[in-house]
Amino acid sequence: MKIIIDDKNAGERLDKALSNMTEFSRSLIGKLIDEEAVSVNGTIKKAKYKVKLDDCVEFEVPEAEILDVVPENIPLEIIYEDEDVAVVNKPQGMVVHPSVGHSSGTLVNALMYQIKDLSTINGMIRPGIVHRIDKDTSGLLMVAKNDQAHESLAAQLKAKTSKRRYLAIVHGVIENDRGTIEAPIGRDPKNRQRQAVVAGGKPAVTHFEVLERFPSGHGSGGYSLIALQLETGRTHQIRVHMAYISHPVAGDPLYGPNRTLTPNAGQFLHAETLGFIQPRTGELLEFSVPVPPIFAETLERLRNQTD
Repeated sequence: MKIIIDDKNAGERLDKALSNMTEFSRSLIGKLIDEEAVSVNGTIKKAKYKVKLDDCVEFEVPEAEILDVVPENIPLEIIYEDEDVAVVNKPQGMVVHPSVGHSSGTLVNALMYQIKDLSTINGMIRPGIVHRIDKDTSGLLMVAKNDQAHESLAAQLKAKTSKRRYLAIVHGVIENDRGTIEAPIGRDPKNRQRQAVVAGGKPAVTHFEVLERFPSGHGSGGYSLIALQLETGRTHQIRVHMAYISHPVAGDPLYGPNRTLTPNAGQFLHAETLGFIQPRTGELLEFSVPVPPIFAETLERLRNQTD
């Protein structure tokens, strides 16, 4: 990875500047510096080195090796499949790919069992994975079955030509029928487990439309059912943006309030619609899936409370 020091970080310690300008923790950056895996203008430097404007910093973060990523016979709803792509309906609670603490039971383990060929661009840990949704988000994901398809789908995501529509129940009654949130997202400087709207973060744009309002839901300020369209795909983007405008996703354990809409139900965020161009044929493909039963049941309860 190559980083060019900007005006904002000029004068900072090397480890702090890299932590500010990337998504990596300061401790990980410090470890790489100690291992002499970080160079500045081609020269190895210490963590305390004060970076200068336009310094060229180069380093490589090794991907944690996870052994024995094996196919597992896990039920998985495949909505569509051809020789290049597949579309799957990921259940809430399933991690997309193996990581520390999640070496099995992931979407990748299920894909390796159910689909013979998967793209190799993202390595053995993320075969076929073009984009991700959070563990507790349900809904549609596109999967690449070969590298050519992967490159095409990734390019569509980057060009913002693919369609991704989400449904969410959020806290509070949103007054405006629709709106756009344009606010940069980066690592929360106060909590490394979270993302936040921060100056110098990566550009992020979320559009929303209010579908239903539930002013009396649990006497807690009410709730709103909204549809969301993403222009960008930042980590936790919808969750961060909705919390930023004081309407966090209901059931969100990281960005929402402690009170829950439905106990033990997780967050109410669902990737409902996915559309993209088939890489080989150029055909426009679009798919939609209904919300999970717990989502539908909670909506019905809210409707009955406001009748």
